[in-house]
Amino acid sequence: MEEILSNWWSTLNWDLNDCCKHKQRYFLASICIFTVVILLLWRTFLLTPFKLITVFLHEASHAIACMLTCGQVEGMKVHADEGGVTITRGGVYWLILPAGYIGSSFWGMVLILASTNVLTAMIAAGCFTAALLIVLFIAQNWTLRGLCIGFIVFFAVALYLQHTSQLRILRYIILFIGVMNCLFSVYDIYDDLISRRVNSSDAEKFAEVCPCPCNGVAWGAIWGMISFVFLCGAMYLGLVILS
Repeated sequence: MEEILSNWWSTLNWDLNDCCKHKQRYFLASICIFTVVILLLWRTFLLTPFKLITVFLHEASHAIACMLTCGQVEGMKVHADEGGVTITRGGVYWLILPAGYIGSSFWGMVLILASTNVLTAMIAAGCFTAALLIVLFIAQNWTLRGLCIGFIVFFAVALYLQHTSQLRILRYIILFIGVMNCLFSVYDIYDDLISRRVNSSDAEKFAEVCPCPCNGVAWGAIWGMISFVFLCGAMYLGLVILS
């Protein structure tokens, strides 16, 4: 297995000398189209389910950071107004706080890369469904429970269509959610800290516990740049994989 991975790694075109081939152009065009569609429909109800799933991944990232730092997750909520909260006990607080924004961007990158192949897109959909099933049992409000049930059914239908019809939409669903997460993270930071100052934001809380001169806006800007790097990194790695 190690030899196979080593051989695959050595065949990748890291310099992108021949960019861009048909699959690479298709990949970039899909990301650009999804970005335009998301920006145009941002304030419409059509994107609400996808916005809520990005809020879910934001809160899930807080929960994962809590568990990785030996804390305990006591509950999670996603609200219809696109807010959310994860109730934790213990863990390393200064690692849990930035995990929401940065984690959401990381998962966006993972989903974008998973969309480059049918098999990895199916694996991503399966893992997503399993995570939603787990969260269904710790959800503390019906918005999150309904979101979990809705997307479990949504992914099940997409997987069924992938196997039984010519409608190959699963890769595009995974890519759309990935792009949505990367964009939502950057926008959420801007909305919370620049266009309107939200004193209860993760960045403001982080500024209070971090022993350094940076305020919430500064931390938000840093996290926003990291989120943008994840999006650019996903595009670059996607081109490398498809080369």
